[in-house]
Amino acid sequence: MNKATRNLLEGAVTLVIGLVLWLFAGGVELPFVTLTKVGVVMMCVGGALLLTGLFRTAGPSTNRR
Repeated sequence: MNKATRNLLEGAVTLVIGLVLWLFAGGVELPFVTLTKVGVVMMCVGGALLLTGLFRTAGPSTNRR
């Protein structure tokens, strides 16, 4: 698996987990962190990973022989 595919996969999984936390963890109270805010941060990180994967996919190939 190359870096572009790995970034796309990790970004999609992170984005989905963040979305689930943001939507459904509003009633969970923890003393040190708010799960909805963690979900927003995870969605931002997942989106950045997705954009990085798309950029690497669309960019020039580095496999020159």
